[in-house]
Formats: sequence, structure tokens, C-alpha cells
Amino acid sequence: MTQLGQSGGGALVDLFGRTKVVIGVVHLAPLPGAPRYDGEAIEAIYQRGLDDAKAYLDGGCDGVIVENHGDIPFAKPDDIGPETAAYMAVVSDRIRRELGRPIGINVLANAAIPALAIASAAGAGFVRVNQWANAYVANEGFVEGESGRAARYRARLRANGIRIFADAHVKHGAHAIVADRPVEELVKDLVFFDADAIIATGQRTGHAADLGYISKIKQAAGLPTLVGSGVTPDNAKDILAIVDGVIIASALKHDGVWWNQVDSARVKAFMGGLKR
Repeated sequence: MTQLGQSGGGALVDLFGRTKVVIGVVHLAPLPGAPRYDGEAIEAIYQRGLDDAKAYLDGGCDGVIVENHGDIPFAKPDDIGPETAAYMAVVSDRIRRELGRPIGINVLANAAIPALAIASAAGAGFVRVNQWANAYVANEGFVEGESGRAARYRARLRANGIRIFADAHVKHGAHAIVADRPVEELVKDLVFFDADAIIATGQRTGHAADLGYISKIKQAAGLPTLVGSGVTPDNAKDILAIVDGVIIASALKHDGVWWNQVDSARVKAFMGGLKR
């Protein structure tokens, strides 16, 4: 039996052929069915997602995560309509086919099963799940770990090759429910429940996590570990000295604002700075 996730700890190499990675996030505009959707043509939404993915990858990023970040306020998993998965599958498939690079899927909030369905349909290599084990209180209310249901669903799809990137103490939430156990133990729960990579975050989108906190998560994981918020040109090298990858969006958008489109010049400058 594999001791560490589906990949035995080699998820980044399996997906990207590298042990250190930079992954950009494609924040999709509000999709039909979401409160902020204003009737924009779906082809325009698809094209914006494709343009953002191309800016990341042409600038040197190793892959992208496609995310429905425009669908604010986010619904809990059982309240997300099938239209969200349908639209996300189409744009994700277009990104993968046109750009030919690894992609992941994140369906907010914590919708692991729709994410797996999209990943299977679009040929994505991994999904991000913000609460894979245990539970916390989020903006959306009480959010439970999806690992039991999601792992069985993945098996029914014959899609066990889709890797699980699981957050530890994810942003935008309170973890008082499990505060009687140290973060290191909660990380080990993710590993025990077959996560393939662990993600550390700050308190909110764009907020940087403390380096000591990141180190605790990395040491407890025994798996590839990434930082998933608050990465900037100023702190990226310090973060990558500790972990195996970063997931970045806000700092690479026009004016550094997450809802703007990706600024290709910022991407190239960021990646050039890492190489230097």
C-alpha cells in the first residue's frame, strides 16, 4: 500500500517533471448562475481565462489552476449547480488543449466532487481542495472535509491519477474546532487521507503566511508542499527556500489586484527574478 498519497510523494515530478514549481491561478470571471454574472457572453469569459493562462505560461510558470473566483459569494458544495462544472470543464479543456501544459481545478467553496468531474472531463492533472480532512468555519459557514466522498467518487470515475492538492489551515477560515490539536497533526491527517501535496496559506487572498508557520507545515507533511497565498517578488525566494512550490495570482495581475487580468510583464519579471 502506498504510504504517501496516490503518488508516493512524487506529485510535482509526475505532473510537471520538476521538484520546484510556480503555478498561476486563472480567476474566471463570474459564470452563469453566479450572483455577479451580468450576462457577459460565455465565449468572452472563456477567452479571458485562456488569455490569463497563456500569460502565465508564456511568462515561464509551470502550470495553472483554473478557479471560479468570480462566483462570489461562494456556495457550499451541495449548493453548487451543475452549470458551474459544465462551464469550467469547457474552459479548462480549451486551456489544456491550446497550451499543452499541466492544469489543476479548484471549485469554490470546497467542492471536491465537481472539481474531480471537471478534471476528469478536461484532462486536468490535479485538483485543489481547501478542506480535505477535518472541518472549519469559513465565510460560507461550517465546512467539512470532503476526502471520504471525493476519494470514492474519484475511484468510480476510474480517475485515481488525478492528484489531490490539499490546504492545511486554509485562508478565510477559523480553525477553532480543531484547535486542541497542533497544525502539524492536522497536516498529518491530510497525508493519512491520501493527499498528494500540501498547501500553506495566510489569512486571506494576497496575505503572506509566516515563514516559521510554513516551515512547520513542510516538516510535518513529508509531501511536496506549496504556499498558496501572499507570494510576491519580494518574498518568493525566501518561501521557495523552504517549500517546493508557490501558487500565485494577485501579485501578477494588473495593479496587483486579484480581479484584474494577468499582466504578462509582471509574470516575466517575477520569473526572471527567480532565475536570477
